Amino acid sequence: MPLGVVPAGHKQSLDVATITQGQNRFFSVLMLAWGLIADIDIESEKYRWMGSARIDYYAIQRIIRLRRYNGCIKFVAAPGYETFGEPADPEGETISEVKSSFAQHKGYCGPALQMKDFNRKIEGPFVSVWLHNVPWGGEDTLAAPDAKFSDGYLDLVVIKDCPKLTLLSLMTELSKGGHVKSPHVLYFKVKAFVLEPGTQLDDGSKEGIIDVDGEVLARGKGTYKSNYKTLMTYDKLYIKVDQGLATVFSPSTIS
Repeated sequence: MPLGVVPAGHKQSLDVATITQGQNRFFSVLMLAWGLIADIDIESEKYRWMGSARIDYYAIQRIIRLRRYNGCIKFVAAPGYETFGEPADPEGETISEVKSSFAQHKGYCGPALQMKDFNRKIEGPFVSVWLHNVPWGGEDTLAAPDAKFSDGYLDLVVIKDCPKLTLLSLMTELSKGGHVKSPHVLYFKVKAFVLEPGTQLDDGSKEGIIDVDGEVLARGKGTYKSNYKTLMTYDKLYIKVDQGLATVFSPSTIS
């Protein structure tokens, strides 16, 4: 393409999620995964020589030797989804970009979080927690079929427990989004989200991996390449979305 030529198309607003842990910030436009999906995505890197087949191959391995994780998620439900989870006691704290030294020295760090608003929770153990900003998790993975590019919400896909054979079947439904109809899957929208990750249910000496936009954000003890340094620690994370903060070019307008 000649220099200076802009491809024909439309501008599309895109939500941006801010992930906060202390003074550390990470901006996400795609997804956050913890549990089964994160383990498959990151640990299958050892089979990159297999190409895209590595995901399916390792998914079978990981489901056969299924892990469940202790932990808790808290959230501010989107309108119409307030019945999901159980009531949570407000934490009473505020994370604000106005008073943050991060904001003073490194620029924008995301919207303020009023912790008193986090009034719903789901306790573990969990098989998988998958938080999505857009419908697709990959070229053939319709992870969150109701997600919109700029609706101001994140789509949450949670599996707490599921028979292994059923879980294998759900993996085959990912290409068309049918997995969210399963009674073993909780699928709903949130305005903001807190992840409190814990240890593996069957081995308290091992923790998990937190995967954001396909990259490792945090690795717990005993995980794949756990000696590698990560931006954040395997501990509580706060996530909130800014509606339409980014603008992307697209061949057509996407709702």
